[in-house]
Amino acid sequence: MNEEVAITIREAIPDDAQALLEVTKKIGRETDFLVMDEEGMALEVDELAFQLARLYDSSNNVLFVALVEDAIVGIASVRADSKFRVAHIGEVGLSILQSFWGFGLGSLLMDELILWSEESKIIRRLELTVQNRNQRAIHIYEKFGFQTEGILTRGARLDDGQFLDVRLMSLMIE
Repeated sequence: MNEEVAITIREAIPDDAQALLEVTKKIGRETDFLVMDEEGMALEVDELAFQLARLYDSSNNVLFVALVEDAIVGIASVRADSKFRVAHIGEVGLSILQSFWGFGLGSLLMDELILWSEESKIIRRLELTVQNRNQRAIHIYEKFGFQTEGILTRGARLDDGQFLDVRLMSLMIE
């Protein structure tokens, strides 16, 4: 991909359900850096559409899609609980089709998540886990100020049974 492409980032809507299911299955097949596998979200289209409608109305949850020519090529989310004592903690999820790795899309999506979190006035802590071997992702997170809080020994497992260490990283939203 040498040509310049226009990328649109917007909140996911219920009409995105089918495309989201398809792209998450593809991403799950392309990488073992994620918890998600070739099953993707493992939901029915109508279930996901319902969840997206609820998410769209949530004040402390968001799902962004990155589009190239109306096709979803990346997903970024903040997921938080509704319980008051932990509603300020947002778990970050970020996944991109492999053909779009290395072009700055992860940074664009992370920037959007942080801006949304600041504007939410609810999210005050973003956290994520990332496999220790995923240096590209760790570099992006550190670039945005995420700090490593600890290492989760055997925090993930590959299909072949091999255990992997996982970093717990966080960013405080002021």
